[in-house]
Amino acid sequence: MLEILLTVPLGIISLLLLLLLFSRRRREGEPPLIKGWIPFLGKALEFRNDSYKFLQQLQKCHGDVFTVLIAGKYMTFVMNPLLYPAVIKQGKQLDFHKFSDAAASTTFGFPAVNTGKFPGLSDKIQRSFLLLQGSALNTLTLKMIGNLQLVLQQDFLSSNAVGRKCDWRQEDLYEFCERVMFEATFLTLYGRPPQTKMDVHTQLHRESWIDALLDNFRKFDAIFPLLIAKIPIVLLGRIKSIREQLIRFFHPHRMAEWTNPSEFIQARTELLNQYDTLQDLDKSAHHFAILWASVGNTVPACFWCLYHLLSSPKAFSVVREEIMGMFGEKEPETMTMRQDRLTREQLEKLIYLESAINESLRLSSVSMNIRVVQEDFCLRLNSRCSVYVRKGDLVTLYPQSTHLDPEIYPDPQQYQFDRFVENGKMKTEFYKGNQKVHYYHMPFGSGATMCPGRFFALNELKLFFCITLLMCDMQLTAGQQHATMDKSRAGLGIMPPANHISFRYRVKKCLQRQGL
Repeated sequence: MLEILLTVPLGIISLLLLLLLFSRRRREGEPPLIKGWIPFLGKALEFRNDSYKFLQQLQKCHGDVFTVLIAGKYMTFVMNPLLYPAVIKQGKQLDFHKFSDAAASTTFGFPAVNTGKFPGLSDKIQRSFLLLQGSALNTLTLKMIGNLQLVLQQDFLSSNAVGRKCDWRQEDLYEFCERVMFEATFLTLYGRPPQTKMDVHTQLHRESWIDALLDNFRKFDAIFPLLIAKIPIVLLGRIKSIREQLIRFFHPHRMAEWTNPSEFIQARTELLNQYDTLQDLDKSAHHFAILWASVGNTVPACFWCLYHLLSSPKAFSVVREEIMGMFGEKEPETMTMRQDRLTREQLEKLIYLESAINESLRLSSVSMNIRVVQEDFCLRLNSRCSVYVRKGDLVTLYPQSTHLDPEIYPDPQQYQFDRFVENGKMKTEFYKGNQKVHYYHMPFGSGATMCPGRFFALNELKLFFCITLLMCDMQLTAGQQHATMDKSRAGLGIMPPANHISFRYRVKKCLQRQGL
């Protein structure tokens, strides 16, 4: 028995010593290397607990460039935004598309696109995103306006049916944003499944199909960070079954019966049908991935923007007056909701609304811009700084360090709704010291790898606030704690709130008189 008790710890110690002996060591010219004492995991736990604080401490100790072992990956962080251009413009030896393709394939359950099995598919998919910007946004804008109004009207009519016509309704703010944006975005992009009616007066309760879809989406999204981290889905309980249900919802035979899909979804459907090597469920998984991409970060962005506006009376007043001014009406009671009065060109003139959105994104975005090193080479960051990086490592930009840099943004932790307005125009020049910062606001990524749906996302956010502020009276519930961010999703985009925030809302009296 004593021999067994001694053998086990000795074996563990020997294994740890072997791992340390053969573990990676820093070479000449490479950045400082921080591995931690836990094999494979490295510093993953510290990073997950508070990535910003962790990386700030490492920057103070090791300078602007350093390499950290996180969950089996050696990640070289470039922390100074003045060094970002060298990384972003290095397209040959630093690649993003293979990394994102592998991550999407594992997470959403379709075969990797960047293979010889699907020649040209990756480039064609990227080109399809042109249908989410430019003139194509005009049609999407009109559809989104109608769908946002429809979803809110369904809510109000449901309240009226139970005798609460003029009452305040109380709800969790995040759940409100999620519910409204999820359904409105789905209807705008994918159209409407059969046997569901568009007449709001026949729908006093939300339909079960969208509720079921949203419920499964929530469960999948809660596990999303583990899937991105390549935790096998078979180890994640019922998530595999839930993902299969979500994928089957977008089966080509079902989608063929949906009415009024967007040009973007129609084009992607036609594109995927060109490849006989794609199975029906592979195509379904691609459509499911687009659903997540369209709402996964937009919903928390909606929450933070609305939360900050409701928390700041001045911001709320200025933004609301700007929206009202777009209609040329002095009193909200005389305003009638007309879809043709909210065009894309009109939305672009709402500079205080856009600034308020940008400010909320600055404070809530905790994304990472990742590039995979294709070969061992010397990365020249500027005339005074070069570092050697190894094939297979990840070179990573961490924009939150820029967004919270007091040299770039005075009082960076404070919400200032007009921070991005200067002389009546959108402010586009920011400085660190005496040097202009080219990449000062990066919630959508950078360079050629910027989110291809960013124009549609920003358009959606603006429409959400235009419609909700015009249709609803809203207030935060008094006496509750300030909203805090859920830091467990660091590196994945816009952070959701960690705590519940309650608010109340009601239909505006002028719309009550119109029969809503």
